[in-house]
This record gives sequence, C-alpha cells and structure tokens, in this order.
Amino acid sequence: MDFSAIAGNILNPPVMFFFLGMGVIFFRSDLRVPENTAKFLSLYLLFSIGFKGGHELYHTPFQVQQFWTLVACIFMSLVVPIYSFFVFRTKLNVHDSAALAASFGSISAVTFVTAGAFLHNIGLSYQGFIVAGMALMESPAIIIGVILDRFVTSKSSPDQKKVVWGSLLHESFFSASVYILLGALIVGFVSGEKGWETTKPFSEDIFKGFLIFFLLDKGIHAASGFKDLKKVGWFLILASLGLLIINATLGVLLTKFIGMEVGDALMFTVLCASASYIAVPAAMKDSIPEANPGIYITVALSIIFPINVIIGIPLYYYLLTTF
Repeated sequence: MDFSAIAGNILNPPVMFFFLGMGVIFFRSDLRVPENTAKFLSLYLLFSIGFKGGHELYHTPFQVQQFWTLVACIFMSLVVPIYSFFVFRTKLNVHDSAALAASFGSISAVTFVTAGAFLHNIGLSYQGFIVAGMALMESPAIIIGVILDRFVTSKSSPDQKKVVWGSLLHESFFSASVYILLGALIVGFVSGEKGWETTKPFSEDIFKGFLIFFLLDKGIHAASGFKDLKKVGWFLILASLGLLIINATLGVLLTKFIGMEVGDALMFTVLCASASYIAVPAAMKDSIPEANPGIYITVALSIIFPINVIIGIPLYYYLLTTF
C-alpha cells in the first residue's frame, strides 16, 4: 500500500486539527468550541456540500449508473441495520442493539465532508448525485432500528410503548440535517451557474476554514469518549471494527459492480463505512429512550469516526484504485 496517501491525509490541516482537538483532552486544556457555534458549523457544512452537490447536478445529466448508485445507497441503509442488529444482539439487550444498528445503517456527514476534502487535495472530485444518496441513507436506518426494537420487544412485553410513527417519520425525513442538505441541493440545482457564482465565496472558498474548526470540536468530543471505551467492552469494540470492515468491503464491491468513477466510489464507500453520531442520537432520544447513549454515541464518535478519518479514507482510496 502507498502509505504516502495515509501520511498526506494525516498532514491535511483539517485532520491535523482533529488531532489538536484530541490533545485538548489529553493535555487538559480548557479550550472548547461553544455549543451554538458547533451547531452553526454543522449546518454550514451541510449547506455547503448540499449546494455544491446541486450545482454539480445542474451540469451533469442523469444517467443509468447514477440511478443504480442511488439504489445501492437505499439498499445499504436498509440491509446494514438488520445484520448489525443481530451481531450486537448476541451480547447486548434489544434497545442498545437497535440503536447501534441504526447508527451503523445511517451515515456520518462529517466523515463524508472529510473524504471530500481528501479528494480535493489529490485533485479529484465527486458528482452531486452522491450528496442526494447521502440524504437518502440517513433516515431509513433509523426507521429500521426502531422497527426491530419494537418487533422484538413486543414478543416479550405486550405492553411495550407503541411508536408514534408520524412523529418518527417526520423526525427522520425533516430533521435539521436532512432538511438543510436536501434544501441546499435543490436550491443549488435550481439557481444554476448564476446562483453558484453569487454564493461561491461563502459556499466554497471558506469551506476548509469552517471544516477545521468543526473537526477541532469533533476531536475534543471523540477524545472525551475514550474514557467510556472500557465501559463499552471488548465485544463492542471488536464487533464495531468487524462491521466497519464488512460495510466498507460491501461498499467497495458495489462500486465495482456499478462501475463508479473513483471519486464517487470513495464517497459511497465512506457513507457505507461510517456511523451516525448526530442524527441517530437525536432520533433515539425519543424513539428508544431505553437505549444507552453512552454506548451508541461512543462507538460511532470515538471508534468508527477516528478510524475512518485517520486511515479509512486513504485505505478505501487505495483499494478502489488498486483492485
């Protein structure tokens, strides 16, 4: 393997600031990113990738390959939470297994953004329809996770609280992340080249600067969760790593089967291999309150996210360009 790709990714400023954020915890600095600022940065990044994706769609005619890519996105978001649930169920209770399954079936927008920065550094790009695929993958896994939880618990607890499906569907498909992402995608597509030129200084030119501060904040949160890894246990760590490998492998195989370009293939693989630590916790808080957030947030943010950001992205790129 060409380790220069990994070294180049690690030396990428946003990733280095992720390490800097981790150092905040290790060196006990009082540096923190205000919560409201972190929320704004998250919304900005989603707006930026959505708007840029819409602009790319404006210039790219829809093709059969893109259709099958979107089908693959939906397929992974439906299948991954099902087998993930049964893997975790071998050791965990139903509620924690369902929440973890939803997390692995959903996606991490920040990992997606970091992969986009990686492609930009090596002179490659991805098409806008992948952004639409990302939006499609976020919600189905949440719904599948809740269905699995209710289906299994209903057999042992007839009095189990029923799901308010209207509320769950609304939260899944109109949550802040999905809404701003799809909204920006549509605006970027409809406004065309003129809209892109007028917003480019905000939507692209300052993108990496905001990404740096966002990854700094995520580094702090990821390192803060390391102390909880002992509570998570070796089973969860090994099972999570195993699922990461399986999901990434499936992603790579699907890209080869469909025949995606390298940039699109990398972004799709990253979506398959990532785990949600923003959308899923928000949904699980109300839908499966019995699930322990100290487990599913720690696994997604302190295990899967750092591995993907540090070595996963360049490793997937190597596999996609070598085989």
